[in-house]
Amino acid sequence: MLDVRCLEVSETDFLMDMMFESIYIPENKPSKKELLNLPHLKKYNEGWGRIGDRALIALNEDNHPVGAVWYRLFDENNKGYGYIDTNTPELGIAVLKEARGMGAGTLLMRKIIEKASDDGYKSISLSVDPNNIHAVQLYNKLRFEKCGSSGTSWTMVYFISASK
Repeated sequence: MLDVRCLEVSETDFLMDMMFESIYIPENKPSKKELLNLPHLKKYNEGWGRIGDRALIALNEDNHPVGAVWYRLFDENNKGYGYIDTNTPELGIAVLKEARGMGAGTLLMRKIIEKASDDGYKSISLSVDPNNIHAVQLYNKLRFEKCGSSGTSWTMVYFISASK
């Protein structure tokens, strides 16, 4: 059985691990330090914990973290890959390989959508490589809609207000 709760400050290293895992690079993936410090990716983790940042973690029956989901707001001058507007947080998600297929991704996504609704957001966005078939299937199952593209990735959005 999985439990989901808000990330604690002491778990930020695990969140950074999950941010690294969430970046879909099938071959020759750089190190975590190198990748997360690239200028176009650093914006996702730099100064984590600022106003508007939200992260949840999934814990297994032994109380070990097995996945995380998070979101952050961006603006016109510092757009993320899944940027829609200044009122739509962009989310990321990752689940450890050994915990995949147990519903952690679906559970995390449902919980972060609830949190976004509680925080007053009307929509939430993400960026996904269309070759990441399992992720695309999850987002489609949850009724995310493709609304654009950025580079080699799709931008998808979930309308919270319409789904309540």
